[in-house]
Amino acid sequence: MLASSIPPSLLFLFLLLLLPPPSRPADAIPTSDPLVRWVELSGAALSHLVLDPGAGRLYAGGVDHLYQLTADLEVMSHVRTGPHLDSPDCLPPIVPQECPSATPTHNHNKLLLMEPAQGAGPGSLIVCGSLYQGICDKRSLSNISQLIYQTSNPVDTQYVAANDPRVSTVAVVITTENKQEGGGAGGVLRLMLVGRGYTSKGPGDIPPITTRRLSPVVPPRRAFSQEEELGKLVVGSYSEYNNHFVKAVAHGNHVYFLFSRRDMWHKKEYRTYASRLCTADRSFYSYVEVPLLCGNGYNLAQGAWLGNHSGEPALFVVMATGQASTPVATGRSALCVYGMAELDAMLRRAQEVCYTEGGRGSSGQEEAYIEYAVSSKCLKLPQDSLSEYPCGGEHTPNPIASAVPLPATTTFTSTTQLTAVTTATEAGHTIAFLGDREGRLHKVLVRSDGSGDLYGSVLVDSGSAVSADLLLDDSQQHVYVLTNSRLSKVPVSSCERQTDCQSCLAVRDPYCGWCVLEGRCSRKHQCQRHVQPNHWLWSFEPTNLCVTVQSLQPANQSKDEQTQVTLSVVQLPDLTEAESLSCVFGLLPPQPAIVAGTSITCQSPAPELLPPMLTGSDHMILPVSLMFGHVTVTTGDMTFYDCGAVSQLNQSSQCLACVSSVWGCNWCPLDQLCTHNHSCPNQHIILNQRESPGPTSCPLVFALQSSALVPLGLSTTVVLQGRNLDVYTDEAQYLCVVEIEGVQFNLTAAVEKTHDNTHTFTCSPHQFQYAVSQLQYSTAVYLRRGERRIDTLPGLQLQLYDCSAGQSDCSQCRAVPEEYGCVWCSGSCVYNQSCTSVPADTCPPPQITQVLPVSGPLEGGVLVTITGSNLGMKYQDVMGGVTVAGVQCLPRAEGYQISTRVVCELQSSGKEREGPVLVAVGTTPPGRSTQMFTYQDPQLLDLVPDKGPVSGGTRLTIRGRQLLTGQKSDLTAFLGPQPCYFVEEVTDTQLVCQTGPSNQTGGVTLRLLFGKAERTVPNVTFRYLDDPVITDATPAESFYAGGRVVMVTGRNLGVVQQPIISVWVEPVVVQRVKRRRRLALLTAKQQLVFNSTMTTVSERCSVLSSSQMSCPTPAVTPEVKVKGVWFQLDNVRVHYETIKGKSFTYYPNPEFFPLNREAPDAPYRFKPGGVIAVEGQHLTRAISRQEVTARLGDRECEVKTLDNTHLYCEPPEIQPLSVDDSSELPCLKVFMGNLKVDLGLVQYDSDSLSVVPLAAQISLGAGAAVIILSVLVVILMYRRKSKQALRDYKKVLLQLETLEINVGDQCRKEFTDLMTEMMDLSSDVGGPGLPLLDYRTYAERVFFPGQQVAPLSRQLDLPESRRQTVEQGLQQLNNLLNNKLFLTRFIHTLEAQQGFSQRDRGYVASLLTMALHDKLEYFTEVMKSLLQDLVQQYVAKNPKLMLRRTETVVEKMLTNWMSICLYSFLKEVAGEPLYMLYRAIKYQVDKGPVDSVTGKAKRTLNDSHLLREDIDYCAMTLTVLVKNGVEVQPCPVKVLDTDTITQVKDKILDQVYRGAPFSQRPAADSLDLEWRSGQAGHLTLSDDDVTAVVQGRWKRVNTLQHYKVPDGATVALIPRSQSSGGVGVNQVFQTGEKTPMLEGEEEEGLRLWHLVKSSEDPEIPKHRKSSMRERERAKAIPEIYLTRLLSMKGTLQKFVDDVFVAILSTKRPPPIAVRFFFDFLDDMAEKHGIDDPETVHIWKTNSLPLRFWVNILKNPQFVLDVQVSDSIDAVLSVIAQTFIDSCTTSEHKVGRDSPVNKLLYAREIPRYKQLVERYYSDIHSAASGCYQEMNSTLTELSGSFASEMNSLVALHELYKYINKYYDQIIMSLEEDSSGQKMQLAYRLQQVAALVENKVTDL
Repeated sequence: MLASSIPPSLLFLFLLLLLPPPSRPADAIPTSDPLVRWVELSGAALSHLVLDPGAGRLYAGGVDHLYQLTADLEVMSHVRTGPHLDSPDCLPPIVPQECPSATPTHNHNKLLLMEPAQGAGPGSLIVCGSLYQGICDKRSLSNISQLIYQTSNPVDTQYVAANDPRVSTVAVVITTENKQEGGGAGGVLRLMLVGRGYTSKGPGDIPPITTRRLSPVVPPRRAFSQEEELGKLVVGSYSEYNNHFVKAVAHGNHVYFLFSRRDMWHKKEYRTYASRLCTADRSFYSYVEVPLLCGNGYNLAQGAWLGNHSGEPALFVVMATGQASTPVATGRSALCVYGMAELDAMLRRAQEVCYTEGGRGSSGQEEAYIEYAVSSKCLKLPQDSLSEYPCGGEHTPNPIASAVPLPATTTFTSTTQLTAVTTATEAGHTIAFLGDREGRLHKVLVRSDGSGDLYGSVLVDSGSAVSADLLLDDSQQHVYVLTNSRLSKVPVSSCERQTDCQSCLAVRDPYCGWCVLEGRCSRKHQCQRHVQPNHWLWSFEPTNLCVTVQSLQPANQSKDEQTQVTLSVVQLPDLTEAESLSCVFGLLPPQPAIVAGTSITCQSPAPELLPPMLTGSDHMILPVSLMFGHVTVTTGDMTFYDCGAVSQLNQSSQCLACVSSVWGCNWCPLDQLCTHNHSCPNQHIILNQRESPGPTSCPLVFALQSSALVPLGLSTTVVLQGRNLDVYTDEAQYLCVVEIEGVQFNLTAAVEKTHDNTHTFTCSPHQFQYAVSQLQYSTAVYLRRGERRIDTLPGLQLQLYDCSAGQSDCSQCRAVPEEYGCVWCSGSCVYNQSCTSVPADTCPPPQITQVLPVSGPLEGGVLVTITGSNLGMKYQDVMGGVTVAGVQCLPRAEGYQISTRVVCELQSSGKEREGPVLVAVGTTPPGRSTQMFTYQDPQLLDLVPDKGPVSGGTRLTIRGRQLLTGQKSDLTAFLGPQPCYFVEEVTDTQLVCQTGPSNQTGGVTLRLLFGKAERTVPNVTFRYLDDPVITDATPAESFYAGGRVVMVTGRNLGVVQQPIISVWVEPVVVQRVKRRRRLALLTAKQQLVFNSTMTTVSERCSVLSSSQMSCPTPAVTPEVKVKGVWFQLDNVRVHYETIKGKSFTYYPNPEFFPLNREAPDAPYRFKPGGVIAVEGQHLTRAISRQEVTARLGDRECEVKTLDNTHLYCEPPEIQPLSVDDSSELPCLKVFMGNLKVDLGLVQYDSDSLSVVPLAAQISLGAGAAVIILSVLVVILMYRRKSKQALRDYKKVLLQLETLEINVGDQCRKEFTDLMTEMMDLSSDVGGPGLPLLDYRTYAERVFFPGQQVAPLSRQLDLPESRRQTVEQGLQQLNNLLNNKLFLTRFIHTLEAQQGFSQRDRGYVASLLTMALHDKLEYFTEVMKSLLQDLVQQYVAKNPKLMLRRTETVVEKMLTNWMSICLYSFLKEVAGEPLYMLYRAIKYQVDKGPVDSVTGKAKRTLNDSHLLREDIDYCAMTLTVLVKNGVEVQPCPVKVLDTDTITQVKDKILDQVYRGAPFSQRPAADSLDLEWRSGQAGHLTLSDDDVTAVVQGRWKRVNTLQHYKVPDGATVALIPRSQSSGGVGVNQVFQTGEKTPMLEGEEEEGLRLWHLVKSSEDPEIPKHRKSSMRERERAKAIPEIYLTRLLSMKGTLQKFVDDVFVAILSTKRPPPIAVRFFFDFLDDMAEKHGIDDPETVHIWKTNSLPLRFWVNILKNPQFVLDVQVSDSIDAVLSVIAQTFIDSCTTSEHKVGRDSPVNKLLYAREIPRYKQLVERYYSDIHSAASGCYQEMNSTLTELSGSFASEMNSLVALHELYKYINKYYDQIIMSLEEDSSGQKMQLAYRLQQVAALVENKVTDL
């Protein structure tokens, strides 16, 4: 176990580093390999996995569970599919009474596959389970919890999958032409071909292969049904042909099935088959199958994949060997590859032989036959039958089976059963990924010859089989592996983790190779020059070697030289001429390298640049790196040596060291110099031995002629021998030098030369001494000639010795070796020549000084150590001579020390006894100990506790007697085989040990060993029980003071002896350093060292029961960082993160302010009956109200409310007593865990009134007394009332505080709900789900807002007789409008007329836009010209007001122009966030009540539309019956019980037609809502009927509450009967919400109301006055409503941000029209000398945000096909106003009196302003001159949309204005000289004549 081998502290640090960082979602966990992610899923065993390639979503199916996940394994959606009541013997629907065998049954996922999108419709996920005879559903690919199709009452043709979990089912979806339906051109038919095994229960007539219909499903046809005309594989015997299907794939025009079954034709053995069908073959005439052979006996297919092998399609199949003749697979398995071309050829051959040769080949052998026991046989049809009928026909035989198998050799074999395969192609190589039963993923390179190389295995999920659905992601970079309960994402390779060439090539991964010039391990395509040789070295090619330096010339050189260095490099990649390499020696600057083939030459560094040698070394090795830029291509080593250092490091033999060195140094004897040169300053030289081999010629002392042993204190002569000394010719004297303890003794030497060139040196005699107390001392001896030291042969030394040192007794002295000549003389050890008397022959008897231990068990077995003197000269002397208490004790050789120590093993005594220890040596009397040794019999009596966790950690107390027998080191304890570790000092009667971990639970015996003697506790066993398990621990936070109780729940907690909660802390300073190093630590994979600065603080927990305990949090100081929290349950350590998936957090302590903040020492005055309000900060951050207590004196102050800044407590009515002697007043103390806060003294205000003085009463008359009395009564009543009012107000305050606490959480919860809802939506949007209006409708709504029938929809209403003439006239008018002068005069003239209203101006501008839509360039020119005139006007007045409103024709033209140009931007960019915002608002508004009469809503941003009253409402779910073709499907819809019937209908239509545009839905008015209850109960609900409640003048609109419709009720929408006059599907476009039946009711004098009565009534009756007061109070505390608005704002914030960012982001280039127009405005400003940036900012704001975007934000129905109700409109208005505020330049100041809408977004507006300013400045700074681009865009737009415009109608409408102001226009044209030249007035008169027969002056 890991825990037992690693210290707990280390383990915790290790675990911390493995834990995922908190920011990442907790459900996806990286394994120990940091690159593998996995997520644990419910529903084991998981069986199927599907990947949606485009979206990257994953779908996984298992038992009772279905998951939808992101590509990063985050769960998007999770659906429970079981268990449900079912039985395989019964047909659905299951009725318990009719099916007694029905039980809750698990639903195993049998099929999971995608039906791709078809046309505009979205695709779906097909899910089939084992329940209900294997029926199937269709679910939304974007959200699997959304059902697209489900049948509650399936028919027998809809049973698809096998109803038995063990029987396989496979399927494939195909698309084919629909020939039968719809007569010929019937479009596309989507089918599913299903292969399934035989099931013994349920319908037994379902063929092995069937065709199922997916779409189209037109009644009476059904989805998934097996129809007669769709074909199936007809079988004679279902049970005999029990195919076990493995895979179904579509390839080309065929569908292939892979299955195994018993071979009924041949040997009755199990084998694997591949069968094929033509995709278009609806009758299965083309069915043909062939057996597959795989290697040696691999006969059962386990998994398959259709991939590519050597560029050709191939079927990869993993096969297992069957057990004997059974379909049970063994572990022996293999991968075989079958080329699809070979498979098809085999199948065609079988068809051909059966069609034309009667099934027999040319040799007469049977090659094909008819399978499945059907009455057909092979024929002899014409030879061209197969080419004529490749897919068979009615006359061809079928089903055909080939008798000849298709063989394949094994690519890879395994002894563990392979279960799955998938393949990838990397750089032309095929790689197979194989899963096995043990949860491993094997990576195999499949070579072109079919052989395979296993190059890697990853343990993905130990012991859990890999599912057959093994998938690669879109990028082909990861494999998704599905195991029993886990989905893992495994990278295909990890090249980038290898940092150098050697490790890169060593991984032998086909994905990896070394990119030489980039210096990294990469995939081939990532290396830029991979095409060129030697640039990318494939790691899988064994011949590939890294670029290496083969040799360096010279390899070593003297540090004092500088030379050319030549590197011989292998596999150097080619460079271009411009590129070069450089050499780097060590850390020196790079030098240029000259490349010549494989040789590279560089200059070695100058000697002065080399780094200094290390002390004690004679050389250094510098790496020589070959660099390409900053990349190291390869590295070699070069050695720089120093001959001088060689001799200096060997003072004793300098010449020998020099000439024998590997560096080739030479010795100059006369100069005492070691040099690399070949010459010496003084001629003579001794060359290196490598240059002159043979005996050395160094001058040398080579031997000692006298003895090397020299006794101390005796005069001794040393004689040395030397040779080669003739080299010295000077007169210098020789000296012998002996060095003792650093002191040199120089002795004169007499020289004698012998005949063989040797010299003998006799040193003068000397008495040697040394102070060290030891027998022998080695000392150096050498010869000196003058100043030169002559070399001494290594190892030549004198051995000085002192007999007396360390030889303290006779035995030790006599044990010294004989050559030393030591003798025992007169009580001491001396050299024999120094002994004056006779030396002793024998030694005195032994002496014993100590015996350890002094007790032992009766059985012996412990070691006894005896110390003393004269205990023998050798171990053999004491053999058999030691007794302990009269019993022999056997000496041990390894413990014996000469004369001083004997160690012997105690033998059994048989009984308790006592006595001394005796040691006898030779014939001398034995030595006797003074200590007595006792043989004892220890006993164990008791053991507590008798149980503990299996992980250990329990402290056991063992009681007994004589437990101190032997030494403590002899004492060991065991529980069964596991040691128990001693934790306290052992006494004679008690010991304590801690249990270790056990590998199993159950009872074990405690054994105590005294040496070899064993004792147990009689009749007592210790029981190992299951470890405690913690399932929950709350809360998850505390403050620094600690003491907050964490309630822990779990199992087996009672087993724990001492549970502890621990906190691991470290000082903050260390934390900073550590964080910086953590990355390096992890990447280097160094051993983790426990940081000594980290400490733990702990608290003991209290076990309440076996399932619960409470732990107070430990106190920590604020200056530390909390690193982790865990529970230590004996040896079981449970980290908090593992329980809750999040870490435990410590916060700073709550801060309380004194009650009396102004004068903390003065008492706080309190009026009884109220509450005490305590102020503070962060009061709720780590504690709840229930955990806080407050005490006032000796009584409790009951805590009523706690929020972040206030604590309210209610003290007793009477002032409590003080508990502190220092004051009589009680003190208020607040207790939070360990935190105790003293908040000051409290003094109750007394209630007594001052009595009127007696004297005053007497002096006043009786009348005065009466007055005073009455006044007193009034005062008393008033005070009582005011006190009551104060209490009421404080209670309201209390409620307010409680309410505000919830806003933050509420907001977060709401946002989470909303995001969940929007997730479903966002998958619909972007595709067909975004209900964008077509251009024509968009233009109509923007050009002519609010008009019922816009000119775009109208036709020219003319009598046929006049049509041609009028159209001719209008065409001429069109030509006139294309004249710029005419058009500008025409517009200016109209604008000059009094009667030409603002509405007319807008209308004319839009008509002109329509008429000129096909010439937008011209339209733009005119608009610019008119705008220039406009600028001219405003510059003279106030330029800032320009474009503020739409007062002129040109301003409306600009609006229309922007709308045309920005349509595509809306479509591609802004439409989606706008739609999401609309949907989010709608969803939020609908979640709360909305008043259908006033349009006020509980959830809004608009305070004027806020429903202020508290309406009690309940959310309900109605089951709506929706008709889907013939079937009726239930659909749940969420509504509120306060909703009116129309509101309910709208919500139902919203849900049912969720993806459909609003205009395509039926109108709510055209449908009735019917409540269905029981069999016959049908009740039609409506807003108003005879049951409506009328009170006075008020009539209430009916709601679900009114009809008492229960939650879960079933309702249906049915078409309204014609009499009630429903509206059709094509509704009139409208903005407002429908207000039901107001008009009719008003006439009757009744006023309608829904949730609140509208308050426009001026006459308020008297009884309503109190409610006026309530309303005033509501105004006094508006925060209560502000929080509602804030909550709504917080929830919608993300969506508002998204819209604003989409509009104002310049990350994508802003629309060309915006850039063009802003450029135009900048030019205008420059032209007119306006340098005030604010003015230009205002112009831009008025032209784009205010003119276009605000319009779109307020009216999303201009762009989207949606309905905007009043309540949504109110919210949009606030958002639009925020947008307006963001575009202004004035500073955004808010105060208490600011409108609520401005307060709401006060914090965001500055941020939005920055967005706007950045948008403007980015456009301004971008290069201008986009006119050309604008013109081409306008030309394109003209062509795209002109056909949508009804220009004749527009011209006709324009003509009406010409007609109205005819004279003025003619006059204006005639006044203009250019107009006269162009005859504009005349041409207009011609138009008039044609259009309306106007008599003119022509």
